[in-house]
Amino acid sequence: EQELQHAADIRVPSRIVHLPLSWNDPACQQAVEKYMQSVRRDAPWCPDNIEFIRRINGLDSVEEVKRILFSAKYVVMGLGDVYLGAPVATPLDPRNRLVTTKYNPARTWTAENSVGIGGAYLCVYGMEGPGGYQFVGRTVQMWNRYHKTADFEQPWLLRFFDQIQFYEVSETELQQFRTDFPKGKFRLRIEQTEFSLAEYEQFLDANKASIDAFTDRRSLAFREELARWKATGQFHYQSDQVTEDATTDTLADNEFAIESPAAGSIWKLAVAEGDQVASGQVVAVLESMKMEIEVTAGSSGVVARILRRQGQQIQAGQSMLVMARPS
Repeated sequence: EQELQHAADIRVPSRIVHLPLSWNDPACQQAVEKYMQSVRRDAPWCPDNIEFIRRINGLDSVEEVKRILFSAKYVVMGLGDVYLGAPVATPLDPRNRLVTTKYNPARTWTAENSVGIGGAYLCVYGMEGPGGYQFVGRTVQMWNRYHKTADFEQPWLLRFFDQIQFYEVSETELQQFRTDFPKGKFRLRIEQTEFSLAEYEQFLDANKASIDAFTDRRSLAFREELARWKATGQFHYQSDQVTEDATTDTLADNEFAIESPAAGSIWKLAVAEGDQVASGQVVAVLESMKMEIEVTAGSSGVVARILRRQGQQIQAGQSMLVMARPS
């Protein structure tokens, strides 16, 4: 207690970490497409998360979203957002704080190191998995599983009070950086600085008028967006559930049904009617509880009938397709 400083005198180390970002990366677009196919096609943030960010923040163009994202310094307030050093960060300048809602329901798949905004916070996903933040792009690894390098003195990249600043690269450039970075063949530019609470409070006071104008416009746009959801019935979302009985097809003596092992949606049908299928072969992929579940054939045979379509909800025990045993 004797060593504690007065809050106004606090100065802490703060690195500015320059991270490459592939704006609206194809991996992010793929995640949105999968979400629309198997979870919620008509969500207000689909098919374009960045356009949704523009609208809900009251900005004039997508270019304005991009300008703010690349000019902001995101202060790391937390690490390990669920897993593997994923940072939770918010812009130092309140005029750069873009605010969004999260996905409802959540995505079942997000590419590793996708960058998104949820609420007032930005996160870089530490690994492939589910998620709900609105995509802006993709960057390099936050966690190094196997190597120590100049940037990875420990498995996690970032530290508390780091300031993340993005710069734009192409998808192709990012792919090469992602290959080289964990091996130490690509280095980040990192500036050493300090965060002073007193200086920050002076900055807020000096820019109060423009900060208030930005936040007022953002709050108005956010309220207008939610009002549209209420008017169109999107404010409270409930997925359509399949209500048919599990036994929906009469089977011949040489036929057997392949049933869903869990409630969810059919993300992918891997076979078509007339296909020869071997025992153990994947016939469909479900999305359920933020997971992808492969459904396999228990015996060899020919696909006689497909009973469900891609994107359709299904309950545990309901038949997905009918197989005919070899004669």
